[in-house]
Amino acid sequence: MNEKTLRALIDAGAVKRIRIIADGALFHVEADTVNGSITAFTLKGAVKTWRSLDTAAKWVRSLGIGTAQIYIAKWQPGQKGLGL
Repeated sequence: MNEKTLRALIDAGAVKRIRIIADGALFHVEADTVNGSITAFTLKGAVKTWRSLDTAAKWVRSLGIGTAQIYIAKWQPGQKGLGL
């Protein structure tokens, strides 16, 4: 789901919870709705990722969300990403 659609769901009150999830050295955002969990995507269709928790949290805050859960069980801060 891209940012525009996610904003519309938030404005409609359909998003129940936001999670910032760490995987390796990257973070991505998932939103829980009544119909299940959705992941934030870019306009090109790739999963929207950030290299720091600060930037992911700022993006969530820019959506108008003040509370998010953070999952860091798979976070490896020193891990280098693959240049694919």
